Amino acid sequence: MDGMVVLPSAAHGVSEAGRAQRPRPGSGAVAGGGRAGPATVGGPMTAADAAAGSGSDQTLIHSLSREELDEVCRALGAPAFRADQIWHWLYPRACSAWAEMKNLPAALRAELARRFTLDSAVALQTEGSPGETRKILVRLSDGEQVEQVLIPAPRRRTVCVSTQAGCRYACAFCASGRAGFGRNLLAGEIVGQVLTAARLFGGRPTHVVFMGIGEPLDNYDQILKAIRILNHPAGLAIGARRMTISTCGLAPAIRRLAGEGLQVELSVSLHAPRDELRSRLMPVNRKYPLAELLAACREYTAATKRLITFEYTLIGGVNDAEGDAEELARRLADLPARVNLIPLSPVEEFAGRPAPPEAAARFIRVLARAGINATRRVSKGCARRAACGQLRYRGHGRPAAASATP
Repeated sequence: MDGMVVLPSAAHGVSEAGRAQRPRPGSGAVAGGGRAGPATVGGPMTAADAAAGSGSDQTLIHSLSREELDEVCRALGAPAFRADQIWHWLYPRACSAWAEMKNLPAALRAELARRFTLDSAVALQTEGSPGETRKILVRLSDGEQVEQVLIPAPRRRTVCVSTQAGCRYACAFCASGRAGFGRNLLAGEIVGQVLTAARLFGGRPTHVVFMGIGEPLDNYDQILKAIRILNHPAGLAIGARRMTISTCGLAPAIRRLAGEGLQVELSVSLHAPRDELRSRLMPVNRKYPLAELLAACREYTAATKRLITFEYTLIGGVNDAEGDAEELARRLADLPARVNLIPLSPVEEFAGRPAPPEAAARFIRVLARAGINATRRVSKGCARRAACGQLRYRGHGRPAAASATP
């Protein structure tokens, strides 16, 4: 099929399309805010703007919502059914070349190729073999490079995607922010990673986790637009409940997400039950301490009627004592929550060590007594540095930061 995958037929979203550009200095997005950040030049772009685009500043067609694609076709004078055909090629077929769209007139294909690019996320390098966890180095539309992970399992195909080039939150045990922050990814670059996974899997992913490089809620509008494109019933049709947003704890954005009416899963990186320790491990806690974060989580569960998963990386001698488990149980006592205990993944710049296996068992017992379900994650990607906290931003080859001591 030469780059195409026939996938089962994908719910719906509207936002601005984006043009891929090098970031402008000092133009980073505000945490939890709604702009596309340095990847968007000159403010939000309408579909009419997209139809007028050309040259090297090509618009990512995967950043268009279904409604925006309709508008583009109208602007080009194409009949409405052409938008249906284009959408089908983009998503159920995961098409990677305009020439493959054989049922489109040659003139329309040429005009689309002039105005849009299909190269929203291109796989440059793959580590691992089919049937096992694979790490993919991806080139974005402007040459930035990020990593994504493919995680196959019986009856499911999960892709872990990046949402930013770099990360501004600098968690001590995470490699993703060591080279600093480049820019936010556009919706099309996020969607493009899922399409790359579909081609490599040989079928559409069943689950998407926004747990790669970057803080998803720091790129709020683009991540929500990507979710709605991925969820569209005439496209990839990935169920909202099969998509997970992970956050380091941006309380205002969690409150905002509560009002979106989405059924996505929310995962909150907690990693410590006390402010002093959490601030050492996760500097974001100085801005949004535990009381504020957990209050936002309560608002989220009240509005959505959904559980929140709290991620807790066990670090030997740092946050793995029985007292830590008891304090965690106290903090989460009134929240509909589950806890995912994660073994520490080795990161060169972090001097911490994994907790012994009995620490996870101890946490599970203490939390169970408090009525909180806890599980221990089985890491599948450590050997390839593809596990939690090990993905790296490759964009500018900046030197890594000095080692952090917990």
